Amino acid sequence: MASLMENLIEVLERECEEYEGLLALSQMKTQIIASGNLEDLQKITDDEQDLVGRVNQLDKRRVEVTADIANVLNRDVEKMKLSNLIEMLAGRPKEQAMLAEVYDRLQSAVRGLQRVNEQNRELLVDALEMVEFEMNLLQAVKTAPETANYTKSAYNSGTQMGVTSSGFDAKQ
Repeated sequence: MASLMENLIEVLERECEEYEGLLALSQMKTQIIASGNLEDLQKITDDEQDLVGRVNQLDKRRVEVTADIANVLNRDVEKMKLSNLIEMLAGRPKEQAMLAEVYDRLQSAVRGLQRVNEQNRELLVDALEMVEFEMNLLQAVKTAPETANYTKSAYNSGTQMGVTSSGFDAKQ
């Protein structure tokens, strides 16, 4: 049992380190989103994907170790939560303290990551709304009012005011 607890604590510590790394990347991502640097945003997103892959592997390992502990304790693995396990370790204060400490660190990192990800989501939504506004503005310029010029046969031959024939003017 002691070996299983050591394995669980080790996996949780590694998982916590990965989540803290994700948190740091997400905080850097906030600055990159605000600056609008798409190249750096792509790079940091790739780095995040690598970290998420490692977190998923550690999560699978944690589930395996937790299942082993549940089997040893003759408990239902579905009901085996870290908070319950911490309570069960009342007779082993050293392991209980270590598990409680890493559990608190992990919870703190996950909450921080959720907060920063929500902030990044809001920044991205705002950026998309700005792009949509600018696109609508460009389309509105292209649909400027026409002049009231008519031909001999009473067809409108007016042209749009303020619109050039080229699609994009790089000088603007």
